[in-house]
Amino acid sequence: MADEGAHVSASNKEAHVNSTADANNDDLTLLRDSARKLPPELLRDLLLNGVCARCIFRLFSLHEEVCSHPSIATPVLSAILYELAECDGVNSTSTETKDLSDLEPVQNFKEEIRVCSVCLGILQYLCNDDKGILVKKECASDFAAAINDIARKEGHQVDSFSLEVSLPQIVVENEKSIWSYLKEKYSSESWFPEKFPSESIATKDFLKLSVTNPLEMLLDVKSNVSSFRIRLTYTLPDASAKNQHIKESNGCYKRRKTDHSDNFKNDSSLANVEGHDLTGSSSVEQGGDGVDSLKFPLEKGNQCCFLVIQCNRTSIYVGGRYLKYSRNVSQTRWIIDDERMGEASIEEIVGGNILPLCKGDNYKFHAAGREDIDVEALTLIYFRYSAIFISFLRLSISLKVRMLGTGRPFLVEIQNARQCPSDMLIKEMENKINSLQSKFVKVKNLKVVGSQGWELMREGEAEKQKQYAALVWIPRPLNDDDAQTLSSLKDMKIVQKTPIRVLHRRSPLEREKTIHWMKIERIAGSSQYCLLHLCTQAGTYIKEFVHGDLGRTHPSVGSILKCRAEILQLDVTDVKMDCFQV
Repeated sequence: MADEGAHVSASNKEAHVNSTADANNDDLTLLRDSARKLPPELLRDLLLNGVCARCIFRLFSLHEEVCSHPSIATPVLSAILYELAECDGVNSTSTETKDLSDLEPVQNFKEEIRVCSVCLGILQYLCNDDKGILVKKECASDFAAAINDIARKEGHQVDSFSLEVSLPQIVVENEKSIWSYLKEKYSSESWFPEKFPSESIATKDFLKLSVTNPLEMLLDVKSNVSSFRIRLTYTLPDASAKNQHIKESNGCYKRRKTDHSDNFKNDSSLANVEGHDLTGSSSVEQGGDGVDSLKFPLEKGNQCCFLVIQCNRTSIYVGGRYLKYSRNVSQTRWIIDDERMGEASIEEIVGGNILPLCKGDNYKFHAAGREDIDVEALTLIYFRYSAIFISFLRLSISLKVRMLGTGRPFLVEIQNARQCPSDMLIKEMENKINSLQSKFVKVKNLKVVGSQGWELMREGEAEKQKQYAALVWIPRPLNDDDAQTLSSLKDMKIVQKTPIRVLHRRSPLEREKTIHWMKIERIAGSSQYCLLHLCTQAGTYIKEFVHGDLGRTHPSVGSILKCRAEILQLDVTDVKMDCFQV
């Protein structure tokens, strides 16, 4: 029975090989039939000018026939065109054949490596790696396999992908030049309008079309608009760099706009060539008249491009709210003269735990505002000298602010995440942070959000209201009239000049802000201390609103109560924004 099973398996394998061979022969026959319709004279001209087989097929809008068969090797495509053109310049080790029904010479065709004068080897799957070593892939399937290996090696979780291609400008100039050359030389031929299309597919689009299908099969996902991007960046050596830059005056080129957190954004020397019309005039200056003035190729001694394959995911965002219980915890890392200030930071506690979960390269922490960790209250001492009053500011009381109540909205931006965590993993991470860091910080409502979460937070920042609880001291006993006066003020407009304490880093501006309401809470056993609860417009300087900042904030609590007022402690109790609520 075992021998019989082995015999059946071997028979199935042989049948599969024969079926594959038959399919390949059918593909070659179809390609040959399509190419047979092309004028031999034109084929010969293009081949002798060093144009590769795939460029010839795409110039005649036969790209679908080639791209739908990604496993057909470059020498096979070349052999089909060479034998149809009956070209004397064939570099082949096989015997030429006149029998176009015989496929064996085509399959055994050996072609000397010659860089295409139009695509510079891009559609021949020839390139130099980062060490300058020539790399050759026989077909689109082999090239797609190399891309797949890189994506898999980097450990990306792929649910879809988008393919991006960046080319040197000279490739586009070559396309324009050959179009002008052929139009000038052959437009009078009767077959020209029918055989040669008015527009042809660009090198970049042909490459994407040929590689996408095999890449979809290897990655087992579909290609569409995706956060996971595979980018093929072709560049020329430094000696040819002058040919790579896009001329801003040329309207058919444009540089792609990228996200500020995008790892591709610094490729300033690359031309992300979008759609272009090859029938337009070339930006390459051409002098004289007739065919001789249309030099093709543009430059002699063409060389392969260097290729860099990058796999990158656009930033993902994990949003939520945090509460800060310690006054010695800053929002972000705070280093002064190589000395760490504070016990820890929200950024490190939250971002440092989320980054490993997403397997990203780096993270950035964004929050809707911040709490001060080390801002000093100011007291004023006057010295009289020669009838001139000189003000000296003495730093006396350190104000370190907590974040309480509903918490402050935040986003952790994970750059180039290899994995997108599930809701369950995010919940586990929330519990882990809260259990390990409970004395410092608590997070809630954690979830993965798209870029709309960033937009929602930024929109809310400008319109949000914030509530505070401030411990305030005045030099006299607080009475009922004081409490009534403050609580009666609703939506009061104040004007604040840039505080003295931040003048060294902020522009000296005048800002109008709104105090929505205030309420006094008495402290038992102390007539000069109270808790001031207030709700203000975003961006209000609370400390300056209490003590007046030498008259730079008006009105202030001190001016309303007609006495000196100092703020001793400050807590944020609520940030009224819609994002990341339960």
